[in-house]
Amino acid sequence: MLCCTSICSKQICCSQTQVSPVPISTTATHSSTHLKADLLLLAATVVAAAGWIFSREALAGFPPLMFMALRFTGAGLLLSVIGRTGLRRLTAQQWRQSAYVGVLFGIAMVFWIMGLKMTQHIGVGAFLCSLGLVLVPLITLFFGERSSLSVYLAIPIAIAGLACLSLDSHFNLGPAELCFLMAALFLALMFVLNSHAAAKIPALPLTAIQLLVTGLITAICSTVAEDWQFSQPLNIWGWFFASLLIATSLRFLIQTRGQGMAPPSHSAIIMTLEPVWTALLASVWFAERMTTMQLAGCGLIFAAMLVNRWPSLQLWLKSVLK
Repeated sequence: MLCCTSICSKQICCSQTQVSPVPISTTATHSSTHLKADLLLLAATVVAAAGWIFSREALAGFPPLMFMALRFTGAGLLLSVIGRTGLRRLTAQQWRQSAYVGVLFGIAMVFWIMGLKMTQHIGVGAFLCSLGLVLVPLITLFFGERSSLSVYLAIPIAIAGLACLSLDSHFNLGPAELCFLMAALFLALMFVLNSHAAAKIPALPLTAIQLLVTGLITAICSTVAEDWQFSQPLNIWGWFFASLLIATSLRFLIQTRGQGMAPPSHSAIIMTLEPVWTALLASVWFAERMTTMQLAGCGLIFAAMLVNRWPSLQLWLKSVLK
């Protein structure tokens, strides 16, 4: 989705130990690579946050499920063209494994877009969806994987954050919020299965299949529940293509490239910034304002994500400070 530490080699010659330092150019190259990876991942979080804005604007003219069907089908086809060589090399089992992950992603996106359509606070919705990061380690328990102490410490913090949101007089646990929570659950399931799939399947064809399956699922739901029409004004189509090209295709390409250049600890920490950027962009674009309790709740949820990722955060801090 290990930071390099310069280790000197030792040579024994004529009973005298000599330490040959690692060339400065090598260390500089590694530092430059990690910096580039961090910048790419940071850009991916900003683009992902912008996707919330693009999607919300596009929903002013599109039925929500139709919008997602067109968006993900288009992005999946685009990535399929780019990664057609990798797709041809996949085995039948790899296709099935990729499709299974895509089904979970598709269900998550159905809940997400319905929540986005109904919500009054995009920033709060982003933090509710981010709870999926906290749920991931818990779900891995059902796959026989052990969780660290940081996972169990993060859970009560996340619950406290949800309590702050629910106790706020301006916050209602309505259909939109329930949709975001269901999206978080299915995203957590998707992340777990995707981590297993990504270890065996190249990122580009895996992503292309996931997007195509997501487009298919949302298209099926849309044909059942919505009427399709293409009389949207040009500005709505502009938001649609921004969602397709920038928030979906470009975002996944940048994210995949950055994850390929960075250690997992970097990716895990930097990607948690998405709900922060989303809340900031929503406050600027839609003039959204959070109450003190909402800010406290979102802050606790963000803190839970950091505590949950504490081992990775420690590695990241060590690599940055060296």
